[in-house]
Amino acid sequence: MTTQDFEEAVADALDDVPAELLGLMDNVVFLVEDEPPSDDPEMLGVYEGTPLTERHDGWAAGALPDRITIFKGPTLRMCQSREEVLDEVAITVVHEIAHHFGIDDRRLSELGWD
Repeated sequence: MTTQDFEEAVADALDDVPAELLGLMDNVVFLVEDEPPSDDPEMLGVYEGTPLTERHDGWAAGALPDRITIFKGPTLRMCQSREEVLDEVAITVVHEIAHHFGIDDRRLSELGWD
């Protein structure tokens, strides 16, 4: 899968997120990178920022956007087919969006999103 194909898969996954949910997101950018940091080479995605549950009045004044990054390399290495890649990208996008809303990995696991 080319980088362009992978970026389109991420865009398609975002298109599948309900508009009402995306409308609640605040100050977030989505990125695609080839590889995660070397200390976690199997990481599929990461949320970097301040979850909505931890923000307070006046928080966003001058704040850089939160970042959700989806990593191409580990996703392609773990998947055997294009369909598996598309499914995994969709799961990873939802997982990282959940972190923006303050949902931690334990709760995501309880909900079946691990």
